[in-house]
Amino acid sequence: MGAAVFTAAVWLSTLLCSLVAGFLFAFAVVVMPGIRRLPDRSFLETFRAIDGVIQARAPLFMLMWVGSVVALLAALALGFAVLDGADLALLAAAAALYLVGVQLPTGLINIPLNNRIQACDLETMTPEQLRAARHAFESRWNGWNIVRTAVASLTAALLFGLLLRI
Repeated sequence: MGAAVFTAAVWLSTLLCSLVAGFLFAFAVVVMPGIRRLPDRSFLETFRAIDGVIQARAPLFMLMWVGSVVALLAALALGFAVLDGADLALLAAAAALYLVGVQLPTGLINIPLNNRIQACDLETMTPEQLRAARHAFESRWNGWNIVRTAVASLTAALLFGLLLRI
């Protein structure tokens, strides 16, 4: 039974981490390039609206995002009883990469940047203030999103590799 529960946890981790990778990828290649074309105020309003859905704790988004962490940590904890050697190292590497390369920058960089945009009073800001707010946000947010996308994709690949081995 322990091996079956572990395998299920790895499958769930793989699915959820893959969904996170796809979500971040969609932002990197569709959402942000699409809104990049907008004037400053429209860009900021549009990003706020999109982020507002996420910050409202949309249930399916939270299931994917938080669930990916919970499932991956559960798989790692269960893996100590079931795996050894290279397989355990592969799972530990996937978990470490995901936590450090996806979740940590999200909490330390992307969410604080999102919150700054949410706190802006766009109606009273001058065109110069709008440009400055966008400038302080856009390139840093996009750069870290590319990092998160790459690491989430690598995590999913490592987990798929582990599934092929177990």
